[in-house]
Amino acid sequence: MDRSSVAPELRFLAWGNPLWLLEHAWGRRLLRGLTRLLPPLPIRGVSIEVIKGVPGLRIYRPTTRRTDAALLWIHGGGYVVGSARTSDFRCGDICRELGMTVVGVGQRLSPEHPFPLPADDCLAAWHWLQTSAPSLGIDPARVAIGGASSGGGLAAGLVQRIHDAGGIQPVAQWLLAPMLDDRTAAHRELDDIQHPVWTNRLNRAAWRSYLDREPGGENVPAYAAPGRRDDLSGLPPTFISVGDIDLLCEESRRYADRLRQHGVAVTFETVRGAPHGFEEIARRSKITKAYLARARDWLRDAIGASAAAGLPANPK
Repeated sequence: MDRSSVAPELRFLAWGNPLWLLEHAWGRRLLRGLTRLLPPLPIRGVSIEVIKGVPGLRIYRPTTRRTDAALLWIHGGGYVVGSARTSDFRCGDICRELGMTVVGVGQRLSPEHPFPLPADDCLAAWHWLQTSAPSLGIDPARVAIGGASSGGGLAAGLVQRIHDAGGIQPVAQWLLAPMLDDRTAAHRELDDIQHPVWTNRLNRAAWRSYLDREPGGENVPAYAAPGRRDDLSGLPPTFISVGDIDLLCEESRRYADRLRQHGVAVTFETVRGAPHGFEEIARRSKITKAYLARARDWLRDAIGASAAAGLPANPK
């Protein structure tokens, strides 16, 4: 890909790609080890409580004003690296700016734990949050589900799974550059484009780890690749954002279009010249700050609208 297509403020992201390490077991071990070495950092206006277990959870609460809404957040990392801790800044910002509780999920990682185990961890976190909502000061009917990259894919699959089970439903899904469809990885011609940060070769390795099979084949289990689902009716209001030069842009656009066709309210936003993960890597850039402010505004409005409408448990 021509580096001139990358926004000048983000162009440094096109000069190297350390994520090639994810293709190798030793590289994944190295990145996971570095994650464990991250020192605890205090986040202004936010308290953090750690709930150990499977899955591990991190609860972010504002120290001042607080609403009874919450966000269940699922971290990214191509299904193979990352932890709830790596989302401290993102979850802390949401918690502080929106005055809401955020619960970060520490799902198990592939290829050691392929589908459905990470997805089951996310479902367990949802059930934990629903059960614990009264003690946390949360209205169980005012919980949104969100995630970035592979976490966005897990979030979308979780929303579908909760819909099919019935009962209390999430008020919104908030998907940032989500990995939705393994079939993208099967298009080998995309390898030659060399998308910044997240290439199709990395995408294929990630999906292979998660699915425990080559991506793009038949009979992929339900909820594993949410972009494959036929019937999207009845899902909650949705925000999907992605950089316009991100490998995942077209599959995100298709999912947004299909949601609309099935009557779901959708906001779809592309960020010009932004590669995958720019908002995490370039947190201090003007592009990132403006983009995250718009994304938070959508989430605030979605949860506010649910409160104004007095939405009930929303059974199936």
